[in-house]
Amino acid sequence: MKFRSLPIFLWTILPALALAQQTPQSLADAELASLLAIYKDIHTHPELSGHEERTASLIAKELRAAGCQVTENLGKYENSKLKGYGVVGVMKNGDGPTVLVRTDMDALPVTEDTGLPYGSKAVAKNDEGKDVHVMHACGHDAHMAAFIGTARALAKLKDRWHGTIVFVAQPAEELGTGARALLKDGLYDRFGKPNFALGFHDKADLETACIGVTEGYTSANVDSVDVTVRGVGGHGAYPHKTKDPIVLAAEMINDWQTIASRENNPLDPIVVTVGSIHGGTKHNIIPDEVKMQLTVRTYKAEIRERVLAAIERMANGIAVAGGVPPDRAPIVSVSKDQFCPATYNNPELTKRLVAVWKKSSGNDNVKMVDPTMGGDDFSEYSLPDHSIPAVYFHFGAVEPAKIAEYKREGKELPTLHSSKAERSGVEGSRGIAARFYNGIPRLRSE
Repeated sequence: MKFRSLPIFLWTILPALALAQQTPQSLADAELASLLAIYKDIHTHPELSGHEERTASLIAKELRAAGCQVTENLGKYENSKLKGYGVVGVMKNGDGPTVLVRTDMDALPVTEDTGLPYGSKAVAKNDEGKDVHVMHACGHDAHMAAFIGTARALAKLKDRWHGTIVFVAQPAEELGTGARALLKDGLYDRFGKPNFALGFHDKADLETACIGVTEGYTSANVDSVDVTVRGVGGHGAYPHKTKDPIVLAAEMINDWQTIASRENNPLDPIVVTVGSIHGGTKHNIIPDEVKMQLTVRTYKAEIRERVLAAIERMANGIAVAGGVPPDRAPIVSVSKDQFCPATYNNPELTKRLVAVWKKSSGNDNVKMVDPTMGGDDFSEYSLPDHSIPAVYFHFGAVEPAKIAEYKREGKELPTLHSSKAERSGVEGSRGIAARFYNGIPRLRSE
């Protein structure tokens, strides 16, 4: 039988709360069986973004049991498409800083192919009303188990820390809208603006028992851009009598790649990906229009603005060069609702946490990892100006032996969002045991 490790060590990243350095291993051992059961239950019953009703109820129940003051049904506001399944649990323990700790709750429209005995067989209707298989393919199930373990641990250690912890269980992370929904619903007005914000994610290419973190930018701005290329359709045998939007779209796709290679400092990363292109209905018909969907990734605000402007400028220029009439100019729209800002790890707080992790977990178990062009709306909690110091870190999700096996065979490990991913996976025939060692719950395979 295969199990995935439960990284219940999140509470150790709260040095601002003056946690004691020595914590009994028995605390982790006592919680492990229960947390593993919760993890399996969540994994078996995944829910799509914005539909996390059962999951939110479970989280609320567990936070109450840990002694938190719990508020449910957060994240519903005027014109919001979300149903308001956010949960906040507040744990107060005297004077001290306020620390926000976030977990995400939503799963993905993926058909599970792991072979796990508790694998998901769930089918749900998506927002378009279509039946889709659902899987926790990004590790949010393990995140929630860690989140609950954190609350339980801190409740039992109140003689060793002071302050307030705001536990935030967030819906719709995969849509990039959940954090914004909670903030618009008055998260900071109702529960106080935190002194620090902490987020975490499993990492599908990092060894278990390891922590990975980046100082500064760690994930990217994410923009969704829709482009409609409008031409003049006609018969495929007479292209000279048309303005072919498929040819124009092909030119745009190629030219957009020169934004990164010829218009940008190579030290400032840019990704422009055309993820969807649709046009035409038949072999011999040149259509009137082609629709494309782009994802655009950047770090710095000024780079983002320049890239988005370049996409529109190039689209218009290619249309003009192709003889498209002015009233048929391309339509380029940037989705404001789907924008996710870059995540920036406060350098001072990152250094502070790294020092604690190295002291308690060992230098070799703390990795400075490269930033990515992925996105996470945890960035919203630090506000647009990063005025709230925040750190978003990773915990290892793959058994070292498995990493070595894949490397030896020249294969790529299953990534996040893969139907075959067994994230957070210390695999063992007899399960997993956890230790609290010098303030760090250490996970090992038995």
